[in-house]
Amino acid sequence: MQNRRETLKQTAVVAGLLATAGFPQFAHAAFNKAAFDAKSVQDAIKAAGGSSLVESKDVTITGPDIAENGAVVPLGASTAMAGVKHMLILVEKNPAALVAMFHVTDAVEAAFTTRAKMGQSSDVYAVAIMNDGKAMWAKKEVKVTLGGCGG
Repeated sequence: MQNRRETLKQTAVVAGLLATAGFPQFAHAAFNKAAFDAKSVQDAIKAAGGSSLVESKDVTITGPDIAENGAVVPLGASTAMAGVKHMLILVEKNPAALVAMFHVTDAVEAAFTTRAKMGQSSDVYAVAIMNDGKAMWAKKEVKVTLGGCGG
């Protein structure tokens, strides 16, 4: 059985070998700067590859009705639909709307949770971007009592 230090050392060696073999472009390709820099929900969805927006009962957004501390708001997005390419979690009134983007394949259950900063009360969206570009979404209002973005 390996201890933590040995595991970290082996991980660093493997990462170094992959980097010298020319694999960093794969890690970089997974980050969509335009989507994360987008100021509005619609712009973020478009940058992530979504075209036509359709509200859907098959997409679920979870989060508190009232967040006591906007610095750590638990949010979740899920769907059981087939053909999902990306799951997004967005906060409409944040300076940059996109909080999280998860890449999905048929081998992955499209159910994700994260924690987000919210500076003020806002609508929060879960968006499933399908392989055909349709953006299926659901939203929920989350009220923030103590702002988390410097407020």
